[in-house]
Amino acid sequence: HAQENVLQRVLQLPVVSSTCQTLQRKYSSTKESHPLMASVCEVYERGVQGAGALAMWGMEPVVRRLEPQFAVANNLACRGLDHLEEKIPALQYPVDK
Repeated sequence: HAQENVLQRVLQLPVVSSTCQTLQRKYSSTKESHPLMASVCEVYERGVQGAGALAMWGMEPVVRRLEPQFAVANNLACRGLDHLEEKIPALQYPVDK
């Protein structure tokens, strides 16, 4: 049984995934319709990718040492998400519903 990841579970909730898809479509259409905005966005995207890679490289030893604590926090968060999904059925529907 693979361990659940709370972030993956949250991203798979219909309300969250439909919101992300809507934002991605708006972002893409804005880039397509405004050439200046597209060039600014591309520079920003490259910077974020580079910074993210550098941060992950620097954090790797810390993450490895804290892995047991992350696992405990993840399990607690998954249980909290179970409770939220039970109490708020609207989380199972896309934003437009």
